[in-house]
Amino acid sequence: MTTNSIALVDGIRVGHAQDNDAITGCTVVLCEDGAVGGIDQRGGAPGTRETDALHPVHLVEKVHAVMLAGGSAFGLDAASGAMRYLEEKGVGFNVGVARVPIVPSAILFDLGIGDAKRRPDAEMGYQACLNASDAPPAEGSVGAGTGATVGKILGMGQATKAGIGSAGAEIGGGVQVGALIAVNAFGDVIDPANGAILAGVRPLAKGPIKLGSGQWADTLELMKGLAGRTVMDLAQRGNTVIGVVATNAKFNKEESNKLARMAMNGLARTIRPANTMLDGDTIFALATGKKKADVNIVGAFAAELVAEAVLRAVRQASGMGGIPAAHEISESAA
Repeated sequence: MTTNSIALVDGIRVGHAQDNDAITGCTVVLCEDGAVGGIDQRGGAPGTRETDALHPVHLVEKVHAVMLAGGSAFGLDAASGAMRYLEEKGVGFNVGVARVPIVPSAILFDLGIGDAKRRPDAEMGYQACLNASDAPPAEGSVGAGTGATVGKILGMGQATKAGIGSAGAEIGGGVQVGALIAVNAFGDVIDPANGAILAGVRPLAKGPIKLGSGQWADTLELMKGLAGRTVMDLAQRGNTVIGVVATNAKFNKEESNKLARMAMNGLARTIRPANTMLDGDTIFALATGKKKADVNIVGAFAAELVAEAVLRAVRQASGMGGIPAAHEISESAA
């Protein structure tokens, strides 16, 4: 697969904004000409806004942006900034007396790493829109990935820094597909090629839970020792992987929702475990309607690109807030 970004898709622009001191941020995916939206939400602890409109039985056909943000539920306010930006440009669903921009949003929990009192807000969301372009977006600890971490079954003290990643490809016949994923998982990120952990729980030298030696303390192995206990007793509760897949395919709402569902399979390939009650995993789909395509084919490649974006998110991450990134751990061990 190519590592071209979601910006490969015609009509898609991406912008980041962040507060590095507070270690939080937001990322907007703009589709100002409108795109048929879809969603798949599988995690047990979601934080979302304007998602009902994406379901096939509802009136609105197209959305004009998707906002991804940190800040837990407070971060949903960033979408208001995108609405203001789009309204100023005359973009939105025509209701006669006004044009109402449709901006679905999802958030991740990053309050445990930076300043919990400073979260993405409408001003930050507006700035992300001002920063948007059709160039490949920055990856790693930026935008919605600024405060992202993974491997939190033992709490933030043993977590590893993650971020946001993107991937894209032209899959034939001029059909374009891309993914943008902010990785803030409860579990570990693994390489689907060999099952190796790329980023996850860092082992404890000693303590009530005995862990073997090695760079990573495998979350699944650790869970085996929790018989009779609930993971909630130990785990950092703030997680969630959120993202967007986009295509220039011409899909209706049913097909866009199916695209989101197939794309979610990329998380199952790269995050172990995925979709837990401690995550709010949510994937949006955007179809800009330029090319005729088969949703089965586009969805298959979307899952591959989601997986690639997840890997890039942890490989491009930087340590922040005292939590190291995977490459920093590897370098210090060398």
